[in-house]
Amino acid sequence: MKKLFIITLLNCFIATSSFSQEIGLNIGDKAPALAYKSPNGKTLKLSSLKGKLVLIDFWASWCGPCRRENPNLVSAYQKYTKKNFKHGKGFEIYSLSLDSKQKAWVKAINQDQLFWEYHVSDLGGWQSAGSQKYGIRSIPSNVLIDGKGIIVAKNLKGQALHKFLAVALIK
Repeated sequence: MKKLFIITLLNCFIATSSFSQEIGLNIGDKAPALAYKSPNGKTLKLSSLKGKLVLIDFWASWCGPCRRENPNLVSAYQKYTKKNFKHGKGFEIYSLSLDSKQKAWVKAINQDQLFWEYHVSDLGGWQSAGSQKYGIRSIPSNVLIDGKGIIVAKNLKGQALHKFLAVALIK
């Protein structure tokens, strides 16, 4: 009887520990999965960036505030891409565009010199599956996840992004 109790208790512990991290949109939740096509048609998965601090950036070429925020993203990327953080090795940006026209999207990437690899879109505009998954209602918006895919911050713009990343460097 005692052996059966211990086995049952152990099974309960294993079951709860493997499902203990909730997928959601709040700080502390595991970020929902994303996998969309790049401008050249390659599927890029958010999960491929595991181990890095990742800013999931929701934007569009036609969004003035997004375009004004892009120099800040470029600056953060250049400064922090090779840094090691408390909960991630390196910094990456996963840009999810709410564009519906590929030509405009690619033109904005080049004009704003957004020269990181992870640019994706389903070209669904406001009905983009990724923006729906994250409950995005306005852009620019972003979500910062740690190396384990846990949401650690949201909507860091301007110097707030730099300040957060500087603090995240502390080990």
